[in-house]
Amino acid sequence: MSFTNFLETEILDHVFAGAAYTAPSTLYLGLFTAAPGEAGGGTELSGSGYVRKPIAFTTSGDTTSNNAAVEFPTATGSWGTVTHVGVFDASTSGNLMVYATLSASKAVASGDVFRVPSGDLDITLN
Repeated sequence: MSFTNFLETEILDHVFAGAAYTAPSTLYLGLFTAAPGEAGGGTELSGSGYVRKPIAFTTSGDTTSNNAAVEFPTATGSWGTVTHVGVFDASTSGNLMVYATLSASKAVASGDVFRVPSGDLDITLN
């Protein structure tokens, strides 16, 4: 996963300039049908039962991974083809912090449930 400009600035300000940074109490996983980038953007899903879902991580060494499965609500209409994921600091609006391209895109039709197994999202610093 790649860090966004927002998170890069927060980390640099905190570590090297002594600026306070308070980590969000809850992180949220979002799904995209078009690629976000370092400045954010992309096309996040909306409607048809879609909502961002809380996600938690466990860190070991230089990698942090989701420590539980994440299951989105049943789609009440087509969500299109999910190509990217992102971690946000809020359930709506907020800041995109990291993003990644899925290893395999997934078309989500009405009645489908999109799941991310435990340990499938890795964020690495090296």
